Amino acid sequence: MSDDIPEPDRIEGAPHPRETPVLFGQSAAEASFLEAFNAGRLHSGWLITGPRGVGKATLAWKIATFLLSQEPDQSDGLFGAPPPPETLHVDEDHPDARLVQSGAHPRLFIVRRPYDDKTKKLKADITVDAVRGVKGFFHMSATDGGRRVVIVDAADELNRNAANAILKELEEPPANTTMLLIAHQPSRLLPTIRSRCRELRCGQLGA
Repeated sequence: MSDDIPEPDRIEGAPHPRETPVLFGQSAAEASFLEAFNAGRLHSGWLITGPRGVGKATLAWKIATFLLSQEPDQSDGLFGAPPPPETLHVDEDHPDARLVQSGAHPRLFIVRRPYDDKTKKLKADITVDAVRGVKGFFHMSATDGGRRVVIVDAADELNRNAANAILKELEEPPANTTMLLIAHQPSRLLPTIRSRCRELRCGQLGA
């Protein structure tokens, strides 16, 4: 996104979630995701919920970077399988982490409110046009066979047509794809979207 166009998923005065190196106070959500990953029970859809400003987007970007950095084949090699990861941390010099930081990772797709060139403002909702790119992204052949990740920030802002388009992708996800939906008020989402995702709840932060 151009420097003069506002980023809808950035809180004014704060670094973008992809630039936030440390996630505070959400160790339970982080551990819950890692437990599912290490047990081989990784859902294709995750709903990251909680109040505004507690780190939901930071968690989503950490999960995305973690998944994108995983080797496609983790089967036993000459020295056995690698130990299961204990954190979501990925070294900032890792090639995938650097691509994520630059906003140029080919296996990461972001769905957020689009910029209206006519009004020179961000649109009030995430439109179906903003979601249509997901289908092409999912059906694009991953040249390195790695996992593909979609972040929707925020799912509360999907208009009805966009929500139905996201639901279709959640119902028929391709192999090795993960969708991370951030929601401040999950009760506003279609019940069918909620039922297709596993929830990761981010709690209030202490003082």
